Amino acid sequence: HGTIVHLFERDCTVQRRHQKVVERAPAPYLDMAQRQELAGYAVAIAEAAGYAGAGTVEFLMDADTGKFYFIEVNPRVQVEHTVTEEVTGIDIVKAQIRIAGGAAIGDVKASGVPAQGDIRLNGNALQCRITTEDPEQNFIPDYGRITAYRGATGFGIRLDGGTAYSGAVITRYYDPLLEKVTAWAP
Repeated sequence: HGTIVHLFERDCTVQRRHQKVVERAPAPYLDMAQRQELAGYAVAIAEAAGYAGAGTVEFLMDADTGKFYFIEVNPRVQVEHTVTEEVTGIDIVKAQIRIAGGAAIGDVKASGVPAQGDIRLNGNALQCRITTEDPEQNFIPDYGRITAYRGATGFGIRLDGGTAYSGAVITRYYDPLLEKVTAWAP
């Protein structure tokens, strides 16, 4: 072990009440130098902390100066990890389990994660969250029975969810997230 790699960046600018709504990868406004600078900060933080496992290092970027400001480290797989999986081709959940079981980063067959120099960005991905929030009631979670539901389909479309189907009963006691739609294109 002891190897830390980055999987580039995601942009999670579109938020409502501190909840991410739209996520994309890679961030379209970063050039390669900024991308490497940002990734370098994330790797340095992980190295300094002796971090092990999948995680997300969050930063804010000042649009006027281009400077990055550290926010926090989330030591878990986040909801928006799917956009990173789509543009890197790495199954983050599977890799995390394999690495925790002893597989090494760089041994692609064992861990699913190549060495840093072999991790590439491929295309662009966008994730949108399908929720039961009611826009006419200040986006409070809505509830009831879904009478009809048809998920997105087609090349480059990934659906992650479990409660978005015709006949599903949605209660007010849980998060209103029904499904995530992730679209990828070259």
